[in-house]
Parts: sequence; C-alpha cells; structure tokens
Amino acid sequence: MSKLRKIHKIIDATPTSDGDGVKIRRVAGFNNTAFSPFLMVDELNSDQRADYVGGFPPHPHRGIETLTYMIQGHFQHEDHMGNVGQLRSGGAQWMASGRGVIHSEMPIMQDGELHGFQIWINQPARDKMKPAQYHDFQPETITEFSQDSMGLVRVLSGEIIANNSPLRGPLLITGVPLSVVDWRSEQGSSSTRLQVPETYNVMLYVYKGEVIIGDQVVSQGQMALLTNGELTELHTKQESGVLVLSGQPIEEPVVHYGPFVMNSLQEIEQAIKDYNEGVFESY
Repeated sequence: MSKLRKIHKIIDATPTSDGDGVKIRRVAGFNNTAFSPFLMVDELNSDQRADYVGGFPPHPHRGIETLTYMIQGHFQHEDHMGNVGQLRSGGAQWMASGRGVIHSEMPIMQDGELHGFQIWINQPARDKMKPAQYHDFQPETITEFSQDSMGLVRVLSGEIIANNSPLRGPLLITGVPLSVVDWRSEQGSSSTRLQVPETYNVMLYVYKGEVIIGDQVVSQGQMALLTNGELTELHTKQESGVLVLSGQPIEEPVVHYGPFVMNSLQEIEQAIKDYNEGVFESY
C-alpha cells in the first residue's frame, strides 16, 4: 500500500510589500530545509490599482531561479540582456539569474484584477555563476488534465503523476528536478492523487477556498509542508485553488541578502560588490 503524505506544518502567509509598493502575501523558507529547493512564494492578489501599479522596477538577482505565474492579469518582463516577455492570464515565465541579471516586471494593465505568484527557487552551487537565462510560456502551452470529480490540474513545470496519468509541464527548471502544479476545483466535492518521488519535499499553498489532507484543513492564505511519502491526496468540498510545489532538496548552505542567494557570506559580499561596480551589466 502506498505511503500517504501527511501535514507536517501549516504556515500563514504574511502581508507585506515589495517593488514599488506592490502589496503581496509572502511565505518564506530560506532557512527551512523542508522548503528546499524552493525559497519563497509571493502571492499578488488585488483589484485595486494602487496595490500593484508600481510594479517591480529594475533590480538585480544572483543565485536563484524565479517562476512567475499569472492567474489573472498582464505583466511585462524586461532585462539587461535584451529579453522582453509578455505574461498574460494563465501563462508563466521562468528566469535563471545565475551569475547576475537586472530585470523589471511591470504591469501593462492599469485597472482590474491582478492575481499571480512569484516563486523563488534555489540554484545549486554549481549553477550560481552560470549565465542567466529567460523564457516565457503562454497559457495555451501549459499542460492541462481533468477527469470527473478531480477538478483541473495545470502542470507548469516538471513531471508528476495525477490520478495515475503521467504529466509533464513546459517550463524547464535547470537546477534540480521539481514540479509546480496548479490544482483547481470549480464546485462541489473534488479530489485528486498526485505522485512524485518519495524523497522530494512537497508543500502546497491554498490561494482560494480550502483543501483537506487527511483530517486537517488548509485554508486560503496558508502553506502546508508535508511529510515524506509516495502519494499526496487532496480533497475539497468547495471551489478551491492550490499550488503544489515538489522538488529534490538541495543540501547546501543558504545565505540570503535581499535579491541575492548564495552559499556563503563572502559570496554575498562579492555579489553586492559586483552589482555596485556595474559588473552585472557586462554579462
């Protein structure tokens, strides 16, 4: 009999702001080994123009990958390498910052609802000084799968088995194997079974409604960290939305300072020096 994952810990998202005053809800796990290879999840969700119109003006990164997923809204990515990408409702974009990138993410929309996520993913030490990369993925390229009473599974990245059906998402995360899945239930009772390797960390963030795992309920705005196991069973009795993040842990030191994530304080100091001296622009 397959070993079911259970809830190890539930974390409430914290309201904060970033960029030019953009209001977000954040769950950070830089020093939590149960998060690895993920570092942080930011949720942007507002229909008030003032909450998001300032966007995220040009800023640097080193040592991480970012996955931005837009459920509703329209953003534009630009970076110092000359990449320009449109992020539409239902689409996603991926960036590996490696040795250094300067980019911006600005809303094209001026009013209406904006709802999306930015997920920070750690890069293993071997990748932290590689050249930066960027790709965007429009909504029609995202893998979707549904069956009776299971809702809709959207696989953004990686490989996963949903209700015994192998699925693969279009986004290529370069560091370690991982998957990012959006599970949606529109109404009534729904359930799904997701399978990834037993050694992967698995956590899920509820962005709408609630989800039941075993005998515990995870509500909107909460992140649940799960125990090891072969299967994750998700149930809901209402319209719900859940991001399921799973991946192979990176067993390396994590030193974080602002937009930089490295393996030592000395590497952080070098990143700051390189950025201040204009080295990032030369990459």
